[in-house]
Amino acid sequence: MVESFSPQVSPRGAERRLARRRARRRLALIVLSALVVAGGTSAGLLATTGSGSPPSTTLPRATAPLTTTSTSTTTTTQAPGPGFVPGRVTAIGDSVMIDYQQPLEEALPTATVDGTVSRQWAEGEALVGQLKAAGQLGATVIIGLSTNGPISAADFDAMQSQLAGASKVIYVNVHVDRPWQDANNQVLADGVARSPNAVLVDWNALASANPQWFGADGTHLAINGAGAQALAQLIASKIS
Repeated sequence: MVESFSPQVSPRGAERRLARRRARRRLALIVLSALVVAGGTSAGLLATTGSGSPPSTTLPRATAPLTTTSTSTTTTTQAPGPGFVPGRVTAIGDSVMIDYQQPLEEALPTATVDGTVSRQWAEGEALVGQLKAAGQLGATVIIGLSTNGPISAADFDAMQSQLAGASKVIYVNVHVDRPWQDANNQVLADGVARSPNAVLVDWNALASANPQWFGADGTHLAINGAGAQALAQLIASKIS
């Protein structure tokens, strides 16, 4: 007979084995808890997406800086040169200017209006030179001449050369029953087109549409009448 042998275990060894078993149980419980938590989280994600796909993350798009483009048109009036008085207006013309002198002075309170019967272009040019030399020429100049005879491109250039330092020069074309009307108006239009500080008042176009404004000669207006008022306002509109 072979006797079974049961080793003797000391009380201290038994305690150690029991402590190890308890530690293994605690570790198993920790792992199990982690698996449960992970499984719940995965289920929640699947329920949220509804398709089993990982949730998408939308990043905010970069916003381009706002760019504003503005366009404007600006008319620049040059500063007056020597001999021109800032803020003043000088008007030089012939007998037609006498017809609208008062309405022009009312429309332009700083204006000095000098209209003379039968004044020729060359006489007006000489007056421009005298006023400029005396320091009495306005920075804005109105020229209402060429009713009384033909003018050439050279005549225009001679006048404009003296007025190159003006802030603005306003040339008024003519309405006159004479053979030089159209030719003079063309000289004025061409001259203004090549002069940066010059503008044209097309009096002939407005006058032709309103023959009732004129006397028997078809050139002169009733003093301070409707035509005179209209011409004064048309000139004044070119100042600003």
